[in-house]
Amino acid sequence: MTTTHDSASTTADTVGTHSAEPASEPSSLRTTHTVFNQAPPRRDINEFTLNTALKDALAHYAPGASRDELERIGALVGSADFINDARLANVHGPVLRTHDDWGNRIDEIEFHPAYHRIIGDALDAEAHSYAWTHPGPGVNVERAARFMLFSQVEPGHACPVSMTHAVVPSLRADPALADFWVPRATAADFDPRRVDPATKSAVTFGMAMTEKQGGSDIRANTTYAVPSGDHYLITGHKWFCSAPQSDAFLVIAQLDEGPSCFVVPRVLPGGDLNSVRIQRLKDKLGNKSNASSEVEFDATEGWLLGQAGKGVRTIIEMVAQTRLDCVLGSAAGMRQCVAEAAWHARGRAAFGATLIDQPLMRAVIADLQLETEAATYTALHLAAAYDDDSAEAADFRRLATAVAKYWICKRGPEHAYESLECLGGNGYTESFPLARRYREQPVMAVWEGSGNVIVLDVLRALAREPRSAKTFLGFLETGLGKHADFDAVYESLARSLQDAAQDLGSGGAAAQASLQTRGRVVVEKMALLMQAAILFESAPAEVAASFAAARLGADRGREYGALPDGVHIDFLVARV
Repeated sequence: MTTTHDSASTTADTVGTHSAEPASEPSSLRTTHTVFNQAPPRRDINEFTLNTALKDALAHYAPGASRDELERIGALVGSADFINDARLANVHGPVLRTHDDWGNRIDEIEFHPAYHRIIGDALDAEAHSYAWTHPGPGVNVERAARFMLFSQVEPGHACPVSMTHAVVPSLRADPALADFWVPRATAADFDPRRVDPATKSAVTFGMAMTEKQGGSDIRANTTYAVPSGDHYLITGHKWFCSAPQSDAFLVIAQLDEGPSCFVVPRVLPGGDLNSVRIQRLKDKLGNKSNASSEVEFDATEGWLLGQAGKGVRTIIEMVAQTRLDCVLGSAAGMRQCVAEAAWHARGRAAFGATLIDQPLMRAVIADLQLETEAATYTALHLAAAYDDDSAEAADFRRLATAVAKYWICKRGPEHAYESLECLGGNGYTESFPLARRYREQPVMAVWEGSGNVIVLDVLRALAREPRSAKTFLGFLETGLGKHADFDAVYESLARSLQDAAQDLGSGGAAAQASLQTRGRVVVEKMALLMQAAILFESAPAEVAASFAAARLGADRGREYGALPDGVHIDFLVARV
């Protein structure tokens, strides 16, 4: 699965000059099946070297990152073979086999070989582990870039990759469990066999928290555990278990002390299957290549991780890491969308000119790129905050991760739809990748806390964690004086937060209801100001000024392409 820079540049040049008429054949001799005025296939290109926003953001936040490895990954995921594997993994999704031919319970999930090839490539490139195995400056940023490149082309496999990355901080709550699992979870290898984990050099992790009666209210869970020697026996039903093919899971179950976290292996020491009963695979809108399931635990063996009754605290770091990956995945999806839209617009003509040269289309492409730029820079800015061990960075990312997760993930589906529309009828077919991407983008907004859950999380942090609030607002203040529209929205946010503080001070159900009613408005302002401040700090001035005008100005439009004055359209189109 390799390509060359020569083939990528030749294809790009072809797209840039593609004619509406076939050069070698007069129209009078053309057959009915002659293909013309269509962009050539977007294949055998380098998805890293063509991604200007990612390259520039990486240079700012992780100048020491391995460009050679990122170029290798970019060529891999942009190759025709990898793109075809992405198609196959989604056309031929996972299949559950609960029993073998003789009636024995096996709870096995079969995947197309293309899925195994993709996730194997991602794990081999350390998209799950680079931040843990290469300590030093910028490692979370470089890991984010690797993860985004793979997620851009095939996002379904990114779920177990993300959870295997995110589980490491939680596993460290128990030195013995960490000694066993962390080296295997961070290995640059993929081993899908269901065997004793002690015999494996590499494993993947999943998660099972949500129950049908509880949802995000983890404390309402009814799954319970009882001690049995050095481990526990867990009984209950999980409404969602992510990546049930994983080697082990973090599971929340009740003890007398309260909700507690357990490591539950799929195969027990010695090689017997643990009683993780997969009831069914979820028939999802998107994320088709990856399995999600309902599972039942019936005296299932698990090992306590962290303190009894402190399960939410133990697993919360994993949740924070996967929330960051939701941002990374949404940003990667935006890159795929605008790249496909611009590719089509450069290769198709209408009304006497290529689409990319028509003012209306240029405005749409520029706006889609502007959204992608803001998401990409924000994603790497957050990743850089995870590289910083200072208390200030921890305070910042506590709020910033949630705010970014809320806003960027919500922007994904509309961005995908507008990009799809740029392709016209082609975009609405399964032959092109944007129909799949349109279905995929909502999962990042739902996973690890849907919109209202995130807003409540932000409001609680503002009320109960004044240091985080002060640090976050201090960062926003770095953008003051750089654009009039930014200053105006910042003053509006300050008033909103002052009103919220008064509501909290007065107490009572009515005050809380009033605060929640305004919660989305507050978080949206926080998100837009944060993105603008990040762009002011790290992006080209044309990008930052365009974002402030298009997202914060009084004349901003509601749809992509409805741009006010002050947006550098030509500059943005060139960066696609």
